[in-house]
Amino acid sequence: MKKATRKSQLVFKPPSRPLLIVLSGPSGVGKDAVLARMKEAGYPLKFITTVTTRTRRANEKNNVDYHFVSNETYKEMIEGNTLLESANVYGNWYGVPREEVEQALNQGQDVMIKVDIQGAATIKRIQPQAVTIFLMPPSMEELIARLKQRQTESRYDLDLRLKTAEEEMKQLPLFDYAVVNRWGEIDRAESDIKSIITAEKCLVKPRETAS
Repeated sequence: MKKATRKSQLVFKPPSRPLLIVLSGPSGVGKDAVLARMKEAGYPLKFITTVTTRTRRANEKNNVDYHFVSNETYKEMIEGNTLLESANVYGNWYGVPREEVEQALNQGQDVMIKVDIQGAATIKRIQPQAVTIFLMPPSMEELIARLKQRQTESRYDLDLRLKTAEEEMKQLPLFDYAVVNRWGEIDRAESDIKSIITAEKCLVKPRETAS
């Protein structure tokens, strides 16, 4: 008499939806450096370049680090509803191009956006499925040292950024994840973000989508 054989039932998980990843954190924490490392590593993400009215620094390239535009052009972009979110930070305007984000997501591509704290809150409100990551320093003392070392702000601007950073650190509970960017350990921060993306791709229940 033959024994009954039990056939395994394979359940295939459908392809995950494209991720909208928002990276934020206080000024000087190293957001640009982490993103640059991720680009060098060849992450299959659509990295969105932010539009700003801020003056370009000596080491920055237009349409690479930011889309540098005039106040008039930025105003036209707001009036034309071409920005996903817009915020005034330290007297300058920053915004995320709506079309670039929507086009990439519609094509099934994961998107990475870098914004300030208030920008992250705005995107989370209109795109609740967004994965928000708070890049933070190991201590305020280290953040102060970083801001002083880069020497890109006046004493007044430096004091303002430090005061703002203290308030921004209080917004940590609003984010999905926190990644500590330690001085000299940028590879570790990059690896943590990679782990977050991998975990999100493995979710059984997808995040809520905007109605």
